[in-house]
Amino acid sequence: MDQRKCECGHANPFGTLLCESCGKLLDTNQSIQKPQFPDIRYEGMARRSQTFASTPINLVWNFFSSVKVAIYIILVILVASAIGTIFPQQMYIPVPVPTEADVARFYSETYGIWGQLFYRLGLHNLYSSWWFVTLLVMLGTSLIICSLDRVIPLYKALNKPRVNQHLSFLKGQKLFGETNFDGTADSRALLERSEKLLKKKGYRIFQSGEAILAEKGRFSRWGPYVNHIGLIIFLIGVLMRNIPGFYLDTYVWVREGETVALPDTPYYIKNLGYKTEYWKEEEMAEKLDLKGGTIPKNYQTDVVLYLNKNTELPGANPDLVEIQRGPIVVNHPMKYDDISLYQSGVQEMELGALNFSLIDKQAGNKKLGTIKLDLYEPKPEQLVTDGVKVRVLDYFPNFYLDNNGKPATKSNLPKNPMFAIEVQSAKENIREKMWTGHFEGQEWPFWFGNRNA
Repeated sequence: MDQRKCECGHANPFGTLLCESCGKLLDTNQSIQKPQFPDIRYEGMARRSQTFASTPINLVWNFFSSVKVAIYIILVILVASAIGTIFPQQMYIPVPVPTEADVARFYSETYGIWGQLFYRLGLHNLYSSWWFVTLLVMLGTSLIICSLDRVIPLYKALNKPRVNQHLSFLKGQKLFGETNFDGTADSRALLERSEKLLKKKGYRIFQSGEAILAEKGRFSRWGPYVNHIGLIIFLIGVLMRNIPGFYLDTYVWVREGETVALPDTPYYIKNLGYKTEYWKEEEMAEKLDLKGGTIPKNYQTDVVLYLNKNTELPGANPDLVEIQRGPIVVNHPMKYDDISLYQSGVQEMELGALNFSLIDKQAGNKKLGTIKLDLYEPKPEQLVTDGVKVRVLDYFPNFYLDNNGKPATKSNLPKNPMFAIEVQSAKENIREKMWTGHFEGQEWPFWFGNRNA
């Protein structure tokens, strides 16, 4: 871009409003007596975004240097973030969800048509989606470019303050006074007294010949950019969470007595037991009318943390070594190295398995053995005794009959479990198929079946 040459002979960069040498207003079309004075926030220094160059780099720079663009990006992020909180994100679904189909079914069956729409739009993983991350990158880019576009001219203006300002600059201020300075001793004494008085008021004094400049609150002019730096650091921290291995925030469901692997780590955790403690009446400082209720005192899960020594061996069975055990209490996680284990929720009085006894009625109700049907990971086949085994033909965690009268499941939560099993006896060549389950509102499971020789 062409430079703008002042009457004093100084060549100023394009976009400069006041001459860098004498401070004269460079727009000659404006009157000195009644100027429509320009914004001198940066002492008239040129900003890169004001060069209006047509190169691709400058077009991108000018776009992101606009404060309006930054505000629009922030508004879009706020709206998207609000929408993402309507239903829980996938990682906070309070049930184990082994497949994507189970995730889709959870949103559809739990929240209806709106949950289905929420899932199909990809809002169940909103904060890690590519378009939301792109918005954060755009916001960070806008903050950086906005800051650089203004910080550099501001630094130039504050680093070398112009003391001898042009008359057009002085007359363009909101407050302007004029008096005669004839260089006499009285005039110089007035100047000295003014300087001392301004220093007492906390002003920083710059002097050049018979001109003085008093300035106070210089750091306040950096305020917006200090905020920008804080926001940029925050956004960098948010984006670094997407770097593999840099950050871990996941949810695992561990039932009592169960050992579960911690995703993306070489660690396993075992739930030894959970307990909820309540305040006793004699322990309370004041008598409260709880109307038969109780006040929780403590939520505690006793766990064991293991290290899998075979993590680096693909396909090898886990070789677990205990490295730490203890309680996890609300706001007091178990910590090991860089990992913190928190309690997230609890489901008490939850079914974990159905246990049955297999009896041979033809042998006088002789007990052959026991059958355990795990409601989360049922074994496809188990041996009861010599020659007798049980096979799981089908499993419906939350059983119901669909419109066609066929068995189906509402969700993968074992709220109303139903099994189709087959009992096989190799000695007697007997196969018996039956349904078994734990119906809602019933204390005992129902058995019904058909014996085939």
